[in-house]
Amino acid sequence: MLSRFKRLKKVISIDILAASYLMPRKIRCYIYKTFGMQIKSNKIASKCYFASKNITIGHNVFINHSCCFHNPTSPITIGDNTWVAMHVLFCTSTHEIGTSECRAGKILAKPIEIGKGCWIGANSTILPGVVIGDGCIIGAGAVVNMNCEPNGLYVGVPAKRMKDLDS
Repeated sequence: MLSRFKRLKKVISIDILAASYLMPRKIRCYIYKTFGMQIKSNKIASKCYFASKNITIGHNVFINHSCCFHNPTSPITIGDNTWVAMHVLFCTSTHEIGTSECRAGKILAKPIEIGKGCWIGANSTILPGVVIGDGCIIGAGAVVNMNCEPNGLYVGVPAKRMKDLDS
């Protein structure tokens, strides 16, 4: 019963109240911090979903509307001066391939790390275990399923390095 109450409190406070368009950004970030998130920026737009408090957001990070941080058990870390466009999905869990009776086998969870000074394009998906190096650009709509070396432009499905960027 107690865990149900805690879940309801989280849903009302974070997923409804803080995520509201009417909530000023500074108060929104204060609510997130109150629930244990490590947030050093006050630039988080409305309608973002956080599955857990296991998230670290650095200084001067901008997160646009409707991003989803699906990290029930593994952390997500976003480095300083990173900008995240709208509708980006950070997903830290997947499944092993199961038998023909149920292909979604045992759950696997791995952390996600985004370096400093990155730019993540709209509608991108960052999958479990990915590390995006400092200074990377992830193009809109990219699906990042492997690590990204620093200072590169990554685009496509799956995301591939298309260009070296000046450091």
